[in-house]
This record gives sequence, C-alpha cells and structure tokens, in this order.
Amino acid sequence: MPAAAHDPGDVVTPHFEKAIPNIPGKTLTALIVDYPPGGASVPHTHAKSSFIFAYVLSGEIVSKVNDGPTQTYRAGESWYEPPASTHLVSRNASQTTPAKLLAVFVADSDEKELTTPIK
Repeated sequence: MPAAAHDPGDVVTPHFEKAIPNIPGKTLTALIVDYPPGGASVPHTHAKSSFIFAYVLSGEIVSKVNDGPTQTYRAGESWYEPPASTHLVSRNASQTTPAKLLAVFVADSDEKELTTPIK
C-alpha cells in the first residue's frame, strides 16, 4: 500500500527502514518511487541530515539536484544527493512507459520529514 504521494505524478512506497546499529542516531530508509508515463514529483527539498542514493529500477528518470545539470538516468544507473539537497526536477522521461526508482536515505533517526515540497 503506498504511503505517500507527492502529487498525482508519482507514488512513493516505503520499502525498508532500520536504525544503523554501528552509527548511533542514524537510520537507513529505502523508498520505491513509481512514475506513470509522463509522471513527475513536485520540486522538493530533502532533510538536512539526509544523504541519498538513487537507483533507477526501470525506465528512465530525468533529475536535477541543486545547481547541477539536468540528467537522464536509465535502468541500472544511479546518482547521489548530498544532505539538504533541493530536487528541482524528478520525472519520468517517457510519455508512454512507466519508470521506477529506488531511493535510499541515510538520515538522523529523529528526522520527521525526509522530503518537503517547495512552495
């Protein structure tokens, strides 16, 4: 059952969450982000403590983090996002094929919101 949806363009489903025993105060959280054809996440920021590893499971994802370039990642490709990143573009590159992304966060265990929409 999906736990959160940034907007109708993506569905975020929790996959795994566990405190990291040898790094007190840190938790590893894995989320699956499903994008329908043409789907996109709203621009958002990430928690100040969160380091993120993103891996494309299927399809192609267009991403722009902070002042970096807008890039297209294909299934099997990955990128990282430093703490407190602003994710300006995160969308399915295709208008006809779904795409799926695994996002793995390492963040302070007391962080309440890992992703906050930009208003």
